[in-house]
Amino acid sequence: MHLHWQPADDEIELQFVRAQGAGGQNVNKVSSAVQLRFDVQGCRSLPEAIKARLLELNDQRLTQDGVIVIKSQEHRSQERNRQAAIERLVALVQSVAHVPPPRRATRPTRGSQRRRLEGKSLRAGIKAGRGRVREA
Repeated sequence: MHLHWQPADDEIELQFVRAQGAGGQNVNKVSSAVQLRFDVQGCRSLPEAIKARLLELNDQRLTQDGVIVIKSQEHRSQERNRQAAIERLVALVQSVAHVPPPRRATRPTRGSQRRRLEGKSLRAGIKAGRGRVREA
């Protein structure tokens, strides 16, 4: 299932904060970093199955209340950081929208088992030949 989803403006909460790290005078006086908050359970535009998979994620960006917090500070402008944060949220939602098919257990073929055992005995012979040489 491929999902083309964009969050509605009322589903995300944006907060502009000062960026961390180096950047000179600009970083000290401009609040260009963006902190995006997205309440998974409060979202009306996502199917319940995707919401459940989002809440099951073992991701540090997901709070215990079911809110995804994404911080973006790599750009100098607020708008570019806002777009980057939204893109990251969309990528996260799309990553759980794709459900891999269930894996079916298969048995190794007789030929592959034989080749594996031949390789093991060959390796054992090589290693056995590495021992200390005894005089006869």
